[in-house]
Amino acid sequence: MKQMIELRINGQIYGIEIKPWRTLLEVLREQVGLIGTKKSCDEGHCGACTVMVDGQAVNSCLMLAIEAQGKNIITIEGLSIGAELHPIQEAFMTHGAVQCGFCTPGMIMATKAFLDHHPNPSEEEIKKALAGHLCRCTGYVQIIEAVKAAADKMRST
Repeated sequence: MKQMIELRINGQIYGIEIKPWRTLLEVLREQVGLIGTKKSCDEGHCGACTVMVDGQAVNSCLMLAIEAQGKNIITIEGLSIGAELHPIQEAFMTHGAVQCGFCTPGMIMATKAFLDHHPNPSEEEIKKALAGHLCRCTGYVQIIEAVKAAADKMRST
């Protein structure tokens, strides 16, 4: 039993026929073709699947797609403008916060949601904001540096 829903993703409306128990993560990756959002633990523990829904960071593996109707969804693909990267994406590259890259989209989306509400964060606030995100490559030092640099750049523009 499938249901027709409309999702607003990265400013574009998608009419999608889904089974009601499909997660937002599954629909983004398998039906819309936006594979930047990563599937990892599928239990909301790692943060790899983080997207923004109405300005808040959300684990898309825990949200049913049907719950996202009428909401504004932004994925990693929606941050850049053409070939121009978002300041957060630039900072992650510049500061070596991108290694294997698997956790990076979720970290960047969580950072975007966080900095939108906390433009001048302390290091402790950054650590708390990213506490639910796992990275096995960087040791987090570069990620924290990248978030600080992105905050500085976003405040100055």
